[in-house]
Amino acid sequence: MINFNVPPYAEKAMGYIQECVKNQKICGDGPYTKKCNEWIEERTGTAKCLLTTSCTHATELAALLVPDLGPGDEVIMPAYTFVSTADAFVLRGATPVFVDIRPDTMNMDERLIEEAVTERTRAIVPVHYAGVACEMDTIMDIAARHHLAVIEDAAQGIMATYRGKALGTIGDFGCFSFHETKNYSMGEGGALLIRDQGNVEAAEIIREKGTNRSKFYRGQIDKYTWINYGSSYLPSDMNAAYLYAQLEIAEEINDARLAIWERYYDNLRPLAQAGRIELPVVPEGCVHNGHMFYIKAKDIGERTALIDYLKQNEIHAVFHYVPLHTAPAGLKFGRFHGEDRYTTRESERLLRLPMYYGLELEQVDYICGKLREFYR
Repeated sequence: MINFNVPPYAEKAMGYIQECVKNQKICGDGPYTKKCNEWIEERTGTAKCLLTTSCTHATELAALLVPDLGPGDEVIMPAYTFVSTADAFVLRGATPVFVDIRPDTMNMDERLIEEAVTERTRAIVPVHYAGVACEMDTIMDIAARHHLAVIEDAAQGIMATYRGKALGTIGDFGCFSFHETKNYSMGEGGALLIRDQGNVEAAEIIREKGTNRSKFYRGQIDKYTWINYGSSYLPSDMNAAYLYAQLEIAEEINDARLAIWERYYDNLRPLAQAGRIELPVVPEGCVHNGHMFYIKAKDIGERTALIDYLKQNEIHAVFHYVPLHTAPAGLKFGRFHGEDRYTTRESERLLRLPMYYGLELEQVDYICGKLREFYR
C-alpha cells in the first residue's frame, strides 16, 4: 500500500531527543524550542516566533491577542478549512462569518470579504490552502480601511511566499502547524508568528499561563508573577528537538516535495487537457511548498469511485474538509454570508493524492498510471 502520508523524519532527531533527556531538560522553552523559534524568525523575517503545542493553540493565542474580541463580534473566514480556524474565535464568543471560496485555489474569495464586513467585524482569517497564498494585498487593504486584525492560518504554509513575503508574516499574526501530516513535524505542534514587536510581551504572558516568567528567565525581573489570563501553550523540548532536525534540512525536504508535486503535475497534465480532471492552480506571485497535490473529479460520485479504484490498487487517497457551515457546530455558532457557489461543490470534487517526504518518483508514476487507467 502506498500510504497517503508518512511523517517526516531526519536522522539527527533521535540524538537530539537523547540530549534533552541526558541534560534533564524536557519541558517547554528549552534549548531546542529556542533553536526552532530562532530558525523560523530568521527564515521568515517575523518579529517573534513562539513554538506552541499545536496550530490550534497558536490560533487560540492569536484570538486572545485581538483587542477586546468577545461575544457579539464577528470574524470573517472561509468555510473550507479545518475546525480549529473557527474554534479559536468561537471560544471567545465571536461568530465565524463564512464567505465563499475561489474555485481555482480553494482559498477565500477576496472579492467577497468587504461586503461581509459589519460594524461588529473584528478580524479576517485567510487560510492559505495547500500552501498557496490568498490574495493578501487585497485582504490587507480591506483590513486597514476597516481597522480589522488579520490572522493568517498558514498551517500548511511554511516555506511558501506571497510576492516575496513568507506566509504567516503578512498579517498581524500567523499560525503554522507541525502536525505529523505537515511538511515539517513534531508530532503535534505549531507556532505563532507575531509581526509587530509591540504584541510580543502580551503573547509571552498568555502562553506562559498568564505569568511574566519569560522575562524572569531572561533576567529582566527577579521573580515572576501572575499578570493576566493565560494557559499553557508550551510544547516539550523533546518535540522541538524532533522538529529542529528537520528544519536543519528544510531546503532538502522542500525541494523533494516540489519535485514530487511537479512529477504529478506533468504526468496528469494530459488528463486535465482532455477535460477529465482539474489540476491545482498557483497564481502569479505565489510560491508554494509542495504541501499537497490534489485533483478535482467531475463530482462526488466520480470521486468516490476513484478513491475505491485507487484503494483496490494499493493507493491511499483521501478527500479533505467538509465545509464548516454545513456542520452542526457551524450551524450553531456561525453563518454563511452570501451564496455558496463553490465551497460545497468544489469540496465534493477534490481528491488528495499521496504526498510526503520520501515518496519515490516511481511511486508517483504508478499512481498516475492508475489514474489514467481509471479514466480510460
